[in-house]
Order: sequence, then structure tokens, then C-alpha cells
Amino acid sequence: MFGDMSGMMDKIKETQAKVEETKKRLDTVSLEEKSNDGLLKVTITANREIKAVEVADELLQDKEQLEDYLVLTLNNAIKKATDIQEAELGAVAKEGMPSIPGMDMFK
Repeated sequence: MFGDMSGMMDKIKETQAKVEETKKRLDTVSLEEKSNDGLLKVTITANREIKAVEVADELLQDKEQLEDYLVLTLNNAIKKATDIQEAELGAVAKEGMPSIPGMDMFK
């Protein structure tokens, strides 16, 4: 029994290391999200860190419109980044989960 427990602990440590590696890799994955008309562009990492915001000059004339564009475009960018992050980290976690009868949570 203790041999199995030791093996499981090793597997969990290995999975934790893979999760950390994946998080670091996701820092290098950049996504671009643009408003429908292309007047606003946001660059974000898959770890949801905003790297750049580009605003067309014409948006600077209307504060309320710019704010609306920012909210919509940033939310879309964050959702895309979150989806990628969850998929990547979920795959690593699922791969590293020990097989415990009755505990198949990732079906």
C-alpha cells in the first residue's frame, strides 16, 4: 500500500511541476482581440496579462464610446485567454491525476 502511496505522491509532484511549466509557457502565448471595426486592439497573454492596448485616434474624441470599446474588447480578450489557460492546465492536470477507483472526475 505504501508503495502505491509513494508512487501517487511522485505523480502529484510531477504534475505540479508540469502545471508550473505550462503556466510559464502560457506567459509567452499572445492573443490579439480587436473591436468589430478594428478601432481598438488589445494584446493579452494566455495568463490574462494585458501587454498592449492600441486605440485609433477617432476613438479619442468620444470618452463614452472609448470606455464601451475597452470594456467589450477587454472582456472578449480575457475570455479567450481564460479558455486557453483552462484547456491547457486542465489537460496537464487530467494527465497527471492518479487513477483512484470511483474518483473519475474528468470524464
